[in-house]
Amino acid sequence: MTFKASVLTLYPEMFPGPLGLSLAGRALEAGTWSLEAVQIRDFAEDRHHTVDDTPAGGGAGMVMRADVLAKAIDHTAPEGDPRPKLLMSPRGKPLTQARVRELAAGPGAIIVCGRFEGVDQRLIEARNLEEVSIGDFILSGGEPAALVLLDAVVRLLPGVMGNAVSGEEESFENGLLEHPHYTRPQEFEGRPIPDVLTSGNHKKIAAWRRAESEKLTRDRRPDLLAAQPLAK
Repeated sequence: MTFKASVLTLYPEMFPGPLGLSLAGRALEAGTWSLEAVQIRDFAEDRHHTVDDTPAGGGAGMVMRADVLAKAIDHTAPEGDPRPKLLMSPRGKPLTQARVRELAAGPGAIIVCGRFEGVDQRLIEARNLEEVSIGDFILSGGEPAALVLLDAVVRLLPGVMGNAVSGEEESFENGLLEHPHYTRPQEFEGRPIPDVLTSGNHKKIAAWRRAESEKLTRDRRPDLLAAQPLAK
């Protein structure tokens, strides 16, 4: 099954962008996944291709119109399309590795990239959009966030990573940040590789990595530790 991504945007030229390179790009070329960038303005009916209007109740900025976006979504995902409909939004639920894995296991995604002050709430409700955030900060539009989401998903598709185990031993996969990594040379500017990693004792290596993961998580992301059974 090919993972099919459809991105609704005012800037389709931003895609595939970095997704056309490296692992994602090779997988795109191989047909492991597909990507279409849909120009939202194509569904506006006036001669200026207007997609936004002033906010009801007043205020700064503009709001993306429900009617135009509805036509774009309905054209891209007709009735019966099983793909989830996502709206990249700073007020959405934070994107997690668990949600990324769910998306990677599915048929694809419809991704709406907001602009201006946001999207008419009636459209969000009428088309059952799942609002997704990639962090507590504001971007100029949803396109960079969509690229991030798709990069995270595509790398987990079967065959994209050379070693599938690589995706299972990373930050957030087990609720912790990933342990430190080392490689040759044995010593760099007076800093040696920790002895345990060259000991050949796999049980000790696993214990060291777990302890280092917990330490990093405790120092940098203590919020992740609440549900974690810590090593003795």
